[in-house]
Amino acid sequence: MATITRNDLALRLRDKFGFTAAQAGKLVDLVFDEICESLINGEEVKFAGFGSFKILNKSARIGRNPKTGETAIVSARKVAAFRPCSEFRKRVAK
Repeated sequence: MATITRNDLALRLRDKFGFTAAQAGKLVDLVFDEICESLINGEEVKFAGFGSFKILNKSARIGRNPKTGETAIVSARKVAAFRPCSEFRKRVAK
């Protein structure tokens, strides 16, 4: 299974739209920075035909170390979550 990196995305933008490598890299960084800033500000980020990103608040809970069996408190935290839209799920399932 291959992994697509930020650099791979930048190279695809460069090849498809004729940007320089530096311009394409800055564009990819700008898009990811905007997504992060929006999530930090409590906004949900939606991409039509792809899905949405949002921040979920996880409550504190009692967890267990699977190796030792010892219980521990897992603190409350915020996590980023992605939910694909139905169109995206259908395309991936093909």
